[in-house]
Amino acid sequence: MAHSAAATGSQPRTSGPESGTPALRTPDSRTSESQIPNPESRPKIAVEHLNFYYGLNRVLSEVMLQVPPNQVTALIGPSGCGKSTFLRSLNRMNDIVPGARLEGSIRIDDRDIYASSVDVVDLRRRVGMVFQKSNPFPKSIFENVAYGLRINRMTRSREELRGRVEASLRAAALWDEVHDRLHAAALSLSGGQQQRLCIARALAVEPEILLMDEPASALDPIATQRIEDLIYQLKDRYTIVIVTHNMQQAARVSDVTAFFWLGKVVEVDRTNKIFTAPSEKLTEDYVTGRCG
Repeated sequence: MAHSAAATGSQPRTSGPESGTPALRTPDSRTSESQIPNPESRPKIAVEHLNFYYGLNRVLSEVMLQVPPNQVTALIGPSGCGKSTFLRSLNRMNDIVPGARLEGSIRIDDRDIYASSVDVVDLRRRVGMVFQKSNPFPKSIFENVAYGLRINRMTRSREELRGRVEASLRAAALWDEVHDRLHAAALSLSGGQQQRLCIARALAVEPEILLMDEPASALDPIATQRIEDLIYQLKDRYTIVIVTHNMQQAARVSDVTAFFWLGKVVEVDRTNKIFTAPSEKLTEDYVTGRCG
């Protein structure tokens, strides 16, 4: 099946990566074995035989990937390997790119999101997006969060609107910092606060899935830690897919990691296995810094 818009199997290896592996959570930290997704459970997102083209240039090739519900799935790999293109295909943001074309299928809750019957506006409400560079609207803090609620007519009264805005800001760990200046300009916030505001804006319309394209790459270490802590808290309610170039960040925040290389998924597995005993030599070389 082809759509207008923009792999995996491995042989086990006995040797694991050498020094240079990012630090993982210890057994007494936040991720327990019971939280690791069951490979037999029904995926939230199922991608099969995905090929993506910009004109004649194929940037994704036969991608096969399942994203488990209420987990954080990290996409890692060098620049230009197709991670962000893949991420944007999950809510059809590539549709607006001239000459972009997709083959294969992407199913959310077993429904093909590229089927002609799919309401793309509703899809993008269900699958929220947070970009690398924070992009608050030139409006107040309150109106940034209220925007999606207003245009989707999701509240019936001012009181309900205020409640939803507050709940979203609390979910994004921002309420305590801005509750007394909700009508101040969003652009007056710090970079880290602006990014959390964009997360609050995405959460306000009650998505099921949250896509994050390097959400902390432009932030200082303290703001980055707050975003990472927030990601951990949000996975109880949302399925999260995050693109990151930071190996340590992927190791800290994700349950599952998929390694992309030249438009293909080389390996996907539980994060602790990817970083300590990957099945593919190329994965090992990448996570230990020997290539990429």
